[in-house]
Amino acid sequence: MRKHFLALAALAVLPLFTAAVPASADELDCAPATKPSASAAPVKVWLAGDSTMSNPHSSCPAGWGSQFDPLFNADVTVQNSAVAGRSIQTWLYESNVKNTKDSTGECVVSPRTFHSRWQNMLNPTTGMKAGDYLMIQFGINDGSRDCPRHVGSARYKELLALMAKAAKDRGVTPIFLTPVSAIRCSGSTAVGTRGFLTETFDAGRAAGATVIDLHKLSYTLYNTLRFCPNNGDYTRGPVGAFFCNDHTHFEAAGARQIAGVVAKALRDQRIPLSSYLR
Repeated sequence: MRKHFLALAALAVLPLFTAAVPASADELDCAPATKPSASAAPVKVWLAGDSTMSNPHSSCPAGWGSQFDPLFNADVTVQNSAVAGRSIQTWLYESNVKNTKDSTGECVVSPRTFHSRWQNMLNPTTGMKAGDYLMIQFGINDGSRDCPRHVGSARYKELLALMAKAAKDRGVTPIFLTPVSAIRCSGSTAVGTRGFLTETFDAGRAAGATVIDLHKLSYTLYNTLRFCPNNGDYTRGPVGAFFCNDHTHFEAAGARQIAGVVAKALRDQRIPLSSYLR
């Protein structure tokens, strides 16, 4: 009778011990270390840029940022704060950038009060939070000789550094992008059209921020799609389906392809945000 009782007691206790047995080494190796868990907090991707990134107000142009959110799973939302026609300085200091230059050749900014779009990102309650990403793409309008859009090389790097530091101070990962290229053909080859490339890479190294070379990736895409040669007619054929009636801005179909190029760069450069891509 005593032996029967002890056997029953051992059976009752057995599940407690088996539940505590660790997984085998093989099982642990198979676990996806980089895949976000189902209970992971939602991640927000904040976008700051110009018309080639912004949401459309009509059918054309459409910035690639407007096509970015569908490329991610439900744990990510994209907050697109890109605005057409802005340099990095007018994006940050809208209405406070004057039409005159100072002794260094930079546009006067007075007062140095941030526009609400950047203040909203900095808001401790509703703005950027640890684990988020900030993607910054300027350099198209910044090359203007005239104020208020003009930004010099040193000032451009200074403002990228300012935005990167604000992001990092909040536990947010900054990602710089070189400006997306317009379509320009040299015979049968699409070539680059933008400046501020060296400045973007320099600022990225100084800030410890990843840089995606969207400029090179975009004109490489144009060559893959055989957009050249082109006689300057942007209304017909594959070029007309990709671009608006100019050489710079995208139809929605073109914007989707540029967004796909950015997503591929996230994967190729092993940027952790890529683990949320569909």
